[in-house]
Amino acid sequence: MANPEQVARNICLRLLTGQPRTRAELAAALAKRNVPVEAADAVLDRFGEVGLIDDAAFARAWVETRQRGRGLGRSALAGELRKKGVDREIVQEALETVDADDDLAAAQRLVAKKLPSTRGLPPDKRARRLVGMLARRGHPAGVAYRVVREALAAEGADPDLAGVPDPTLTDD
Repeated sequence: MANPEQVARNICLRLLTGQPRTRAELAAALAKRNVPVEAADAVLDRFGEVGLIDDAAFARAWVETRQRGRGLGRSALAGELRKKGVDREIVQEALETVDADDDLAAAQRLVAKKLPSTRGLPPDKRARRLVGMLARRGHPAGVAYRVVREALAAEGADPDLAGVPDPTLTDD
C-alpha cells in the first residue's frame, strides 16, 4: 500500500499545478480521497512552510483579479473567499486592498457594459435591472443607485430612477 503522505503530496501537487488553492480546498480534496487526517495535516503544514499554500496571498490575488475582471463588490468577494475556506481575518485583510474608488469604477464599468442592452425599456425597469445586477455582484446599494442614476442622467433619462425607491434614503 502507498505511503499516505506521498499520496497526499501527489494529490496536492496535481491540484496546485492547475491553479492556486486554499488550504481548506486541498484538505477537502484529501478527505474526499480518504487520505488519513494525520498525513493530510503533515503535508498541508509542510506545503504551507515552503510557500506552496498561502491563503493570504491567494485571497489578495483573488480579490484583485475578480474585482478587476468580473467587477465584483466587496461583499461578493468576501462570500467567494469564505466559500473557499479562507479565514475571516485573511478575507478582511484582502478586502482592505480594494478602496471605494476601485469599487465605484468596477460598478461603472458593469453599468456601461449592460446599459445598451436595456435601451427601449421603460426607465424604471432599466433602473431596476441595473441596480439588481450591481447588487448581485456585491456592490452596496448606495454605490449601485449612484452609478445607475449617473449613467441614466448621462443618457438623458430620468436621473431620479423614475420612482424606483432608493434604500439608502430614509423617510426621517
